[in-house]
Amino acid sequence: MKPYYPNPNKLKEIFNNTKTIAVVGLSDNEERTSYKISKYMQDFGFKIIPVNPKVDEVLGEKAYTSLAEIPVPVDIVNIFRRSEFLAGIAKEAKEINPKVFWAQKGIVDESVYETYKDDFSIVMDRCIYVEYLNVNK
Repeated sequence: MKPYYPNPNKLKEIFNNTKTIAVVGLSDNEERTSYKISKYMQDFGFKIIPVNPKVDEVLGEKAYTSLAEIPVPVDIVNIFRRSEFLAGIAKEAKEINPKVFWAQKGIVDESVYETYKDDFSIVMDRCIYVEYLNVNK
């Protein structure tokens, strides 16, 4: 399977054009990776929108049960769910028209890439925090 991520120049462009990141699977548990990474991105100035039906609020932001409920435009949909959930999340993401669909480290689904690569930029198997740091050295 080939890697699914843009070159550093495209990643820098993505981050420069991003204000809002919807985080699917964002936990309110401060020990979870989704919480830590989202907190870092929030500290860098991005608006984080939690998408998790099991919580009301995370990082001081109202949580939504689905992407469709989010009342503002989303630049990046960042996923912290297992690979088998990507197809359903991508289908839902297409309805809100984000610029980027980002699956965190270890999360890949080749069929999702093939199906949606013309709808939005797709990054898979990459940590958004690490990539942000790499392009902003």
